[in-house]
Amino acid sequence: MKKTPYNDIIHLPHHVSKTHPQMPAGDRAAQFSAFAALVGFEDVIDETARQTVPKRELDESGKAELNRKLAALASKIAEKPVATVEFFVPDAWKDGGEYLLRTDAVVRISSAGKTLTFADGTEIRFENIAGIEFKNASGRTETE
Repeated sequence: MKKTPYNDIIHLPHHVSKTHPQMPAGDRAAQFSAFAALVGFEDVIDETARQTVPKRELDESGKAELNRKLAALASKIAEKPVATVEFFVPDAWKDGGEYLLRTDAVVRISSAGKTLTFADGTEIRFENIAGIEFKNASGRTETE
């Protein structure tokens, strides 16, 4: 055997403390795991990559058609008509937002508050509505 400075201790048993419990292997491994110096950076990258769309503005004829449909829908409000509404949801962090479609029973249309309310309490402001579709009394679909 080659002579080294540790020849006198190399074959001694491993020391086990009587006062301190041994650290679990998982905790020992965690001491040497990779350090995440850029915590949150990936979230910033994802947010930057997320796409939004600009809000579409209706022209005068589009606004008139939407007002006509809202009035027709309001006249049937006691029946809780089911309507499909396309509406704009502004993004909380960026310019623009997204367009969503929602189909549900309409329970209230407030001209004063300029809102349409679905059965679950969700309110949509008139200014964010892009289109409405529902069935009229004759069974025909009112479309935009």
